[in-house]
Amino acid sequence: MKNILLFGAGKSATSLIDYLVSNAPRQKWHITVADHDLALIKSKTGKSYYVTPAAIDIRDEASRQKLIQETDLVISLLPAQLHILVAKDCLQFGKNLLTASYIDPEVKKLEKEIEDAGLLFMYEMGLDPGIDHMSAMKLIHSIEKKGGQISAFRSYCGGLVSPESNDNPWQYKISWNARNIVLAGNSGATYREKGKTKEVSYQHLFDQSKTIHIPSLGKLAYYPNRDSLNYISAYKLEEVPTFMRATLRYPDFCEGWGTLVKLGLTDDNKKIQTDNMTFYEWTSQNIDQDPAISHEENIANYLGISAKSKILRQLKFLGLLNGETIHLGEQTNASVLQNIVEAKLGMEVTDKDMIVMTHEIEFERRGMSTRLHSYMIAQGEDNLRTAMAKTVGLPLGIMAKLILQDKVTLKGLQIPITPDIYNPVLKELEEFNIRFEESFE
Repeated sequence: MKNILLFGAGKSATSLIDYLVSNAPRQKWHITVADHDLALIKSKTGKSYYVTPAAIDIRDEASRQKLIQETDLVISLLPAQLHILVAKDCLQFGKNLLTASYIDPEVKKLEKEIEDAGLLFMYEMGLDPGIDHMSAMKLIHSIEKKGGQISAFRSYCGGLVSPESNDNPWQYKISWNARNIVLAGNSGATYREKGKTKEVSYQHLFDQSKTIHIPSLGKLAYYPNRDSLNYISAYKLEEVPTFMRATLRYPDFCEGWGTLVKLGLTDDNKKIQTDNMTFYEWTSQNIDQDPAISHEENIANYLGISAKSKILRQLKFLGLLNGETIHLGEQTNASVLQNIVEAKLGMEVTDKDMIVMTHEIEFERRGMSTRLHSYMIAQGEDNLRTAMAKTVGLPLGIMAKLILQDKVTLKGLQIPITPDIYNPVLKELEEFNIRFEESFE
C-alpha cells in the first residue's frame, strides 16, 4: 500500500481528490487529506475506505511532521506562503513533493539540498503554471525538431465564467482563491516585444485595449502576467524577440477592474477602520467630494466617465455606491474588496466555469513564415467540479501516479517542461476532455 498525503481541501482540491480516490483500489493507495476544516474534507472525500481525513492546523509542526513522516508522497494545495513549511519537512524526512504553485525564492534556496537528497520537488504542476508549460514545451520541441526558428511566443490563459452562466455586468464569477483574484497583477508586468523589454505598471495593467480572438468564443481581453522573462531560459527561447505570457478575461472585466485599481480599492498595505464607514465612503475615500452632486456623479467625474457608463453599473452591482455600513473592523482595502467579491461574484450551485488557454507561436522553416495557434477550452460541471478544479488538480494526480509507479527518474527542484513528464500527463488529460486543437497560418 502506498500512502499519499494531500494538504488542502479547498476549491482546487475537488477533482484531485476524486482522481486519487477513483485510482486508489487499482493502484493500492491510501490517501490522507489534511485541512483545518474537517467538514470540508468529509464533503469532498465521502466515506471512502481509502481516505483518512486529518483536521490539523498546518502551522502545528508536530502534527504536520507526523503526517509527513508516515507518507510516501506529499501534494500541497495550501496557500502559497505555507508551502515552505511543507517543503522543509519533506526535505528533512526524504519525501517527494508536488504542488501547483510557483517556485518561490524560499524553496529556491533549498535547490541544492533537494538535489543532493535525490528527491523530486515538482512545482508549477497545475493549470497556469502547469498545463501551460507542458503544452507550450510540446509545441516548441516539435517545431525545433523539424528545424523551425521561433521568432515569437505568446501564451494566454484565463479562468472564466461559461457563457450560459455569464449573467452579471462584471462577466466574471469566482472559481478559485478570491484573494489571488483581488491581488492579481499588483506587481505589474514585464515581457519582451520585438526585441525590447516592456514594463507595464499596475495602474495601467488592465487598460482594456488588447484583445485576442478565440474560436467559438470571439474576442477576449488579456493583460500580461508578472515577469514573463522568468521563463525564457526554462523554455530555452533566449534569442526569441517576442515572449509574453498573459491572463484572459472578458473585456468588461478588465475595464471594471482597472477602475477598482484606480480608486485604490485593491491596496493591501494600509489598514483602515471600517466599522462606521459606508460602502460609498469606502469607495470614494480617495476622491474630493462635491456635496452639491450625487454619489454617482462624484465617482463619474473622478473617473472621467458618463453617469450612464457600464462601469457605474458594475460598481452598483458590488454595492459600492450604497449607504450600508461595512462593519469589518480594521482591514486593508484588498481585504474589504475580497469580502465583497466573494459575496457578490460567487458561483451559484448550477453555475459553470470554463478554462481557456491558447498559444501563438510564430516561426520560420525553409524560408516560410508560419503562425501556429493551439487552444484548449475546458468546461466545468457545476460550482464544485469546476473546470478550474479539474485543470489544477488532474495534472497533480497524474504526476502522483507516475511517481508512485516509478515511471519518473527526474530529481531536484523542477517544473514540468521535459517530454518524459509532459507526454504522459497531456495524453491522460485528453481522457478528461482537456485537449488542444491546432491550426496553422
